[in-house]
Amino acid sequence: MNSDRAAANDVDVDLGRLFGSLRRHWLGMLLFALISAALVFLLAAAATPKFRAETRVLIEQRETVFTRPQGEEAAVPAALDAEAIASQAEIMASAPILTKVARDFDLASLDEFDTSEPSFVEQFLTIIGMKADPIAVTPEEAVLASFREKLEIYRVENARVIVISFSSEDPRLAAAIPNAIADAYLENQRDARQQSNADATEWLEPEIADLRERVREVEERVARYRAESDLLIGQNNTVLATQQLSEISSELSRARAARAAAEADAQAARRALNGGGSLDTLPDVLESGLVERLRERQVDLQAQIADLSTTLLGNHPRIRALQSQLSDLDAQIGSEIRKIITGLETRAETARQREEDLTAEVNRLKAESARADEEQVELRALEREAAAQRELLESYLTRYREASARRDRDLLPVDARIFSRAIVPQEAYFPKVLPLTIAAFVAALLVGAIVLLLRELFSGRAMRPAYAHGETEAPSAASAKTGTAKPAAASPELPPAPRPLDMEPAAQVPTTPAGLTALDIEKAADRLVANGVTRALFISPEGDEAAAAAVLVAREIADTGLRVLLLDLTSTGAASRPMLETSSYAGITNILAAEAQFADIIHADLYSDCHVIPIGTADPARALSGIDRLPLIMNSLTTAYEIVLVECGVTDAAGIERLADDNTQIFVSLIDPEDEAIEETAEALKEEGFGSPVLVSPVGHEPETVPPGRTVA
Repeated sequence: MNSDRAAANDVDVDLGRLFGSLRRHWLGMLLFALISAALVFLLAAAATPKFRAETRVLIEQRETVFTRPQGEEAAVPAALDAEAIASQAEIMASAPILTKVARDFDLASLDEFDTSEPSFVEQFLTIIGMKADPIAVTPEEAVLASFREKLEIYRVENARVIVISFSSEDPRLAAAIPNAIADAYLENQRDARQQSNADATEWLEPEIADLRERVREVEERVARYRAESDLLIGQNNTVLATQQLSEISSELSRARAARAAAEADAQAARRALNGGGSLDTLPDVLESGLVERLRERQVDLQAQIADLSTTLLGNHPRIRALQSQLSDLDAQIGSEIRKIITGLETRAETARQREEDLTAEVNRLKAESARADEEQVELRALEREAAAQRELLESYLTRYREASARRDRDLLPVDARIFSRAIVPQEAYFPKVLPLTIAAFVAALLVGAIVLLLRELFSGRAMRPAYAHGETEAPSAASAKTGTAKPAAASPELPPAPRPLDMEPAAQVPTTPAGLTALDIEKAADRLVANGVTRALFISPEGDEAAAAAVLVAREIADTGLRVLLLDLTSTGAASRPMLETSSYAGITNILAAEAQFADIIHADLYSDCHVIPIGTADPARALSGIDRLPLIMNSLTTAYEIVLVECGVTDAAGIERLADDNTQIFVSLIDPEDEAIEETAEALKEEGFGSPVLVSPVGHEPETVPPGRTVA
């Protein structure tokens, strides 16, 4: 039997019943959506329209080949990388620029920037510490804070473009502010460049003066050292001693060659003279003009003597005279040749002496050149220092002239330009009345549908029992009692089992006491369902027999598909006995005594979909110690079930005080209309502020049979 009860507690979601709730409550959903849409429409129509405009600034290098300082590359500098562009966006949103723009437009005098009267939300945020106290904030800071809320400055991804966007209630102001911020940014950057240029000029002026003095001093040291060291510079920027050494060395080489040639000629002539050889073959003799003329004269005399010898004898005076002239001529030729030989020897001696003189001069110049080289090392060091100081001075002078020219001509281009200025917007970006209204209508429909679906799920109306594998319907009441459940389709001829009651139905509803309303079971159930009552308390002044009314009403409500629970608070368990197989189930006393949980005390009615909590098996005294938990238990049950019925038995107004809430209906079960306890109980409830109770009687109610497919749970 425990397995049957466990199976009875397993449920599935009935999608048909779940989404059927949307069909049943479509009118309410539509009404809620229309009201929400109308409210949003009114709020949007009443809202102040806001306009937005934006200005776009391109960060780029503005220097050209004509304006770029010497030495700078034409490539895009590292200052235009992503981090630098993000930094420029932060500069645009800096306090100095925004403060200047706010003052130029006198934003403090505009109503939309007036924060002297904070709204309720702002006051609440100030109280809880989430917003600064407006009293402690200066007006300028308040205007700046409001300014920042309406301003948006961001960098376009994968581009060197910064967007300045501003929203305002005034379209002209919305367009003017971004343009003013962009202009203020360019002016700020230009001022920064001018200041940097001015600082560089001011720094260069004393530096150039100091460099000029240092260059003069170094150059004086170079000249003084060169003069003291006698390091005179000749051609090709070489020391004079070195240049002379080169020239004398060349001259010595030529002298040596001339001396060797002269000695060779003198030796050849001397050998020819001493050896008796012919001197006419000597080059100097052949080149002598006097010897050549004497030879010609000699040849002429010999020709005359030969001519006269043909006619005259050898002793003829004329022949003798010619021979005498010929002898004198030979003597002259010999004398002249000897002079030539003597000249050759003299020339050789002169060349030898010249060579010796040049050799001595070369040796002297070598020593002088070595000394000059040593001193030139120090001179070069001084010249390098002078050259470095001179180059630095020239560089500073070039920079100074460029900076001065850029300052005088006001030529300091900023690496940014405005390529898209904001224009006055013609259409407000907020509020979009029609889209907001449509969105609100759709959202309200969705919210309503979700709320209804959740309500169906949590109430249990959208749940159905989970059958065992292979079963299509739950077992009938008769099979549940015997423990031999069969599918309903397999036993359609089973006779219906009546609901056991501890009383016999009468033929008609008895007459009620004067002034009180009496309902039968169906009307009482309909009243609870129609009024949306979540909690119903049944009082039975006539004893356990009258508790049948609460059982019948609970079953009637369960037949409508609602999720209903009956809580039996009678001392004898009169309400739960006809619904369960035995009275030994755990119940309300067990949970009050902290001996069980909700899953242990909730059981299924044998003959309906109603759930029941019996009185339980715990010690009554121990259960009474936890009676203060009863209201919490009732709240939990009301959350889980759509209707909770409580059979209180014979009690008074004080006994139900813990159980009632604002949505509670009180019933008094009636069997005998002549019983005075009925009227006394009704009067007592009325006097205690519970109002007039409703009488309900099980008399005349025909028990329904358990239809096929009815689950024990």
